[in-house]
Amino acid sequence: MLDEDDERGARMRLACVVEPGDPAIGPLLREFGAPAVWEQLLRPGPDGAWRRRAAALDLRGVHMLMHRHGLRFVVPGDDEWPEQLAPLEYCEPVQGSRGVPLGLWVCGQGSLAELTRSSVALVGSRASTAYGERLACDLAADLAAGRPHGTPLTVVSGAAFGIDAAAHRGALAEDGPTVAVLAGGLDTPYPKAHEALLGRIAHTGVVVSENAPGETPSRRRFLSRNRIIAALSLGTVIVEAALRSGARNTVTWASACGRPVMAVPGPVGSATSATPHRLIRGGEAVLVERVEDIREQVGRFGELAPGRPPQDRLFDHLDAPERAVYEALPSRGGRDAGDVALRSGLALPACLAVLAHLAEQDLAERSDQGGWRIGRVQDRPVRLSAAATDPPTVPMR
Repeated sequence: MLDEDDERGARMRLACVVEPGDPAIGPLLREFGAPAVWEQLLRPGPDGAWRRRAAALDLRGVHMLMHRHGLRFVVPGDDEWPEQLAPLEYCEPVQGSRGVPLGLWVCGQGSLAELTRSSVALVGSRASTAYGERLACDLAADLAAGRPHGTPLTVVSGAAFGIDAAAHRGALAEDGPTVAVLAGGLDTPYPKAHEALLGRIAHTGVVVSENAPGETPSRRRFLSRNRIIAALSLGTVIVEAALRSGARNTVTWASACGRPVMAVPGPVGSATSATPHRLIRGGEAVLVERVEDIREQVGRFGELAPGRPPQDRLFDHLDAPERAVYEALPSRGGRDAGDVALRSGLALPACLAVLAHLAEQDLAERSDQGGWRIGRVQDRPVRLSAAATDPPTVPMR
């Protein structure tokens, strides 16, 4: 039997028998409380999945697995409980799931509440491309390092193959904390190939699951855990996802929680960028290309990303006579100085002086056939000498 105040014990027992995201448990908890709901399951009544699982529950085995793997069970009201999960209680069901978790099993050195207070979710396709993985890794590294300016942000993802793993690795490369939310028990790493990665995540951050130790992942559980990834974060970034990707489900949950949704564009026609492009086109997501764009969306109200530095172009560094001479030069063959002077509107001596200066900058050169043509440098930033920025006045014809 449970004491009426044994909230933690009741929640743990219920979390072992109620499927994550089951929409039926929330109303019962609000009306009766976890201890009363558990006690009711132990009494005779209509047969159902909850009662069958409650009767078969080996709670001692669960505690043994928790001790063996260094797990802790966190419930609402604990210092480590993330308050930003609260909106899940009022969200409409998404693909059959809804509600705040009964509790969360946590493994790792960090505090779940502290790590996720300033965090961003990076999610995407398992069948990702090298382009998507590079972007996810770079964005996560910049967020974790606090680049280019600002405080570091924790990266939240699902530790799956592809974009998720790239995001975690990007944060870890900067010795930044990251949070992995799994769809199965924490006693068995999933996917198995990521056992070492999950160990590194737990060293500085945390690994989290709504599922009890001993439980295995399923499609429904992957969809249920997506609501936790979305709710834990200040905003969700989708890097790559095909039309039927599960990452789309995470985006839906982020919108339901009132969190900003961001999408990274990909190559036109790329199947792995179909969902980000559709979200952007439909106004469901903000297009982001760099970490500053993400910080603008999840930062304080009115905080804007700095503008891109201006990109110098060739003509930005040329004065009027230089531009006139340069435009009079052919790209192939050659044109004699007299013809260049005529076309540029300069006197021949002034044209020769400008040609000599352009040649110093590799902007003009003598052709093998004689005469002048455009030089090897055609469209890169050009730094002219101080004298060239304020040339002497030349007579015009």
